[in-house]
Amino acid sequence: MKSIVFATNNRHKVDEIQAILGEEFKIIPLSEIGCNEDIPETSMTIEGNATQKALYVSQKYNVDCFADDTGLEVEALGGKPGVNSARYAGSGHDFDANVTKLLKELRGQLSRRARFKTVISFIYDDNEMLFEGIINGIIITERRGKGGFGYDPVFVPDGYDQTFAEMPSELKNSISHRAIATRKLIKYLKENFKE
Repeated sequence: MKSIVFATNNRHKVDEIQAILGEEFKIIPLSEIGCNEDIPETSMTIEGNATQKALYVSQKYNVDCFADDTGLEVEALGGKPGVNSARYAGSGHDFDANVTKLLKELRGQLSRRARFKTVISFIYDDNEMLFEGIINGIIITERRGKGGFGYDPVFVPDGYDQTFAEMPSELKNSISHRAIATRKLIKYLKENFKE
């Protein structure tokens, strides 16, 4: 089994990506390489934040690694919260407060179209590859479901009638923005990543 560092200590993300990757690769979270500091995320774009995190870990710990950044982009809000999705209601990564703010700002809006976008930056031998995943859908008017995390209780992907939070994790992990980006990463790893 090949091991690869994932530049996060978010257990939800680690578990979700490990489930998508399967048994061929073992995901190593930052805590296992002794990285417990807050990694800067100061870029104005999702791509920039993914690159910034991957480069930080790669250079400081001398490891090949990947990092992701995800944003929810809502049409009626001009693409917000976007790159600020995790801190939409403030600096504390309070997803319940973020969802509350989002629903309040969408009150009365006729268009509730939105998309989740994930970008993965993979740093390997001082090279970078970017992998993007996008899934379109709508923001509903109230929370539904207990699974997932973040904005999952209010996002219904196109072609489904359940929110991400209502879906079995296997289904969400097969169709999500993160799954789409991760499948592209997996294809690249299988073709290029050697022990």
